[in-house]
Amino acid sequence: MKAMAGKGRYGMAEKTLVLGTVFHSKKEARRYADLKLMEQAGVVRNIELQPAFPIEIGGVKIIYGSGRQLKYVADFRYYDNEKKAWIIEDVKGHLTDVYKIKKALMAAMGNEIKEI
Repeated sequence: MKAMAGKGRYGMAEKTLVLGTVFHSKKEARRYADLKLMEQAGVVRNIELQPAFPIEIGGVKIIYGSGRQLKYVADFRYYDNEKKAWIIEDVKGHLTDVYKIKKALMAAMGNEIKEI
């Protein structure tokens, strides 16, 4: 892990480089390193970084602003071989109101977000 110049989105977290990828915080970088070890051990597979989920409720796309579809971008998604399920993770330091709303909308779509 290597700290980089510049602060994260909220001016608190320090951007960090791990395995050639820049993360918004040291905590997120550590979680990625952990997931990579879990992948090597065969516990998880198919790790995705920053997967985007378009928000649709009852088949209706949620549109805002100038016609853009609302989406939630997670930190990670991976398949847990032990649970036999896809896991969506968000490494959180600060729970914003926007995040809380998107988490509720994701739950309404049947997608649980695991907070780290």
